[in-house]
Amino acid sequence: MRFKRTRKGVEARLEPIEASLLAQCAHELLELLGEAEEISDDPLAAMVGLLSGPIEAPDDPALARLLPDAYGDDPEAAKDFRRYTEPDLRAGKRATATTALAQLAPLVETGGKLLLDRDQAAAWLGWLNDIRLVLGTRLDVTEDMEELDPDDPREPALQVYGWLGWVQESLLACLEPRSLA
Repeated sequence: MRFKRTRKGVEARLEPIEASLLAQCAHELLELLGEAEEISDDPLAAMVGLLSGPIEAPDDPALARLLPDAYGDDPEAAKDFRRYTEPDLRAGKRATATTALAQLAPLVETGGKLLLDRDQAAAWLGWLNDIRLVLGTRLDVTEDMEELDPDDPREPALQVYGWLGWVQESLLACLEPRSLA
């Protein structure tokens, strides 16, 4: 799978296994993000979509990586900020993963061409990044990480992590402005 620029946007030809793997990643991201939280009982707060009370940072390190604290030095300010921003942030991440899943659904059985317009491609960059953040956190990926032993149980997931980075890079290269030189 490699993205290329076309007159209609960007496209890639996916094998069924690639579409299936990406769809599985989208499902797992949606599961991690969970369902929409209950909005406040206060009519004014509900009108603007606020949750009731402060929101604690996630206990799951991967989810905390997706939804980081805005104020590391001030837990109360971080909770308050999270109350105003987290519902929309989660909803946006759920929406992009859900859209990607719908685009992948017809390709899971037989493979085929995936065509994305510029907005869809930007959304794909976002959810691919989210998946890589989750995988990287789960695998404890660091810049100075040594190569894993082939028998290490994390090796297949690390291969997926690398492949997702390659897919993301391929997509990003199609969206960069063409050079004038």
